[in-house]
Amino acid sequence: MAKFFRKYHKWFSLFTTIFIFFFALSGIILNHRELLSGFDVSRKMLPPVYRYKNWNLAALKGSVKYKDDGILLYGNIGVWLTDSTYKSFCDLNAGFSEGIDNRKINSLSWSPETGLYAGTLFGLYRFDGRFWIKVTLPVAGARVVKVLQRGDSLLVMTRSKLFFTSTATGFREFREINVPRGEDSDGKIGLFKTLWVIHSGEIYGLVGKIIVDVAGVIFIILCITGMIYFFVPYRLKSLKDELRRANLKKFNKSSLKWHNVLGSWAIIILLISTVTGIFLRPPLLIPIAGERVTKLRYTELADPNPWFDRFRDLLYDKEKGRYLIATSDGIYYSDDRFSSELKVFPAQPPVSVMGINVFEKISTGRYLVGSFSGIFEWEPATSRTLDCITQTEYVNTGESGPPFGNVSVSGSIQCNDSARVIFDYAHGVIPLAGKNPLPAVPSNIVEVSPISLWNVCLEIHTGRIFEPLLGPFYIFVVPLVGLSTLFILVSGFFSWWLTKRRKEKAGVMKN
Repeated sequence: MAKFFRKYHKWFSLFTTIFIFFFALSGIILNHRELLSGFDVSRKMLPPVYRYKNWNLAALKGSVKYKDDGILLYGNIGVWLTDSTYKSFCDLNAGFSEGIDNRKINSLSWSPETGLYAGTLFGLYRFDGRFWIKVTLPVAGARVVKVLQRGDSLLVMTRSKLFFTSTATGFREFREINVPRGEDSDGKIGLFKTLWVIHSGEIYGLVGKIIVDVAGVIFIILCITGMIYFFVPYRLKSLKDELRRANLKKFNKSSLKWHNVLGSWAIIILLISTVTGIFLRPPLLIPIAGERVTKLRYTELADPNPWFDRFRDLLYDKEKGRYLIATSDGIYYSDDRFSSELKVFPAQPPVSVMGINVFEKISTGRYLVGSFSGIFEWEPATSRTLDCITQTEYVNTGESGPPFGNVSVSGSIQCNDSARVIFDYAHGVIPLAGKNPLPAVPSNIVEVSPISLWNVCLEIHTGRIFEPLLGPFYIFVVPLVGLSTLFILVSGFFSWWLTKRRKEKAGVMKN
């Protein structure tokens, strides 16, 4: 039996090692986004699909009317000032730290009363007329998803908390708003989120991430030592120098020893890392996307905050006196300024598990909701949801669909009174109404908008880097490599264990 495991362990490893190596390396980098946020990669070094064309790749998420005729465009390219003609674009990113990740804007808010604020991946920033200045929030590692201006007040939403400030404090003191749980709260959490934090190690905070990093390093060492053990015999055949042969054999033996020791002692964490990773990408993601499980005790998931890592967007309907809160588990509302449990809308528009990207008020009681599942005009009072692309009414079948629709909406802007465009992640501008007034992406924007090292690693880790080569079949890379890795780990362990047990038995019989 040991020979069987050894044989197939070797050949499966030969074809899978390169994938495992880069998945492990990219995973380690993904675990430290802020630390490595200053490192970028030229888009010219990547396939053409990674280059900005027609405002694709979430270059733009939205726009805000600014002073006089000014229009601020924001998204993955940072903040740029233009006007209603869209003929020239002025870079407004001075003050953000080096690295494109540091000027990825989730939300932008401006009014004469409050000034100009930006919500980014790494916090809240205020524009002083020349530079962006970071604003300290009473929470560590704040990823700001929404900055909402109301009169002389400002609301700032992170992924877990909601803060309030106003002119009374000079916009310097932020008070946390205690957002009550939702009326449908069951105390559980999504299975997808649970597997995500286990896979990344975040389930135990920094300690957990370090453990997963160590697992990644072990995967890399196993790949290198495994290849050494595979190719050294071929090298030995061509070596005639006995001393060099002896040294190479000694090196190979030492390499195999470390391969076996690390692989056997770390087998559990390696298996957990592999299994959880398989379910974080389609197609195996689809059956678990809507499942909910009990929060694991004594972990980061057991946070008493019912909205821990669930907030995604926020808007206010003045006519209805209502806040609408988009979360990872649906859209809620509060008619009493968060004094009682949030109510959930009974009829919800489809939103991809990847998150909501467009959340705007069209008119009183009517909203525009966009994600990688498409773009919809939503009227909660009548439970009517209209697909803006097909102009057909959406019918919820209750079945989980794919995380990507025919149009993967990454943003939207109202260009003028009659023209609105949305941005498909892959293809860019799609006019919803009127003509598209946007020009091609200007060269001065392209030149200063590389891709972050973190995003390159994300493309590798999710398998999307293979899409230009494999087309839609790239989604099978992660599950196939994952299943192959499972077999490699199991077969390698049993090959080592059965051989070790046989030698121990032979030693006992000999004695």
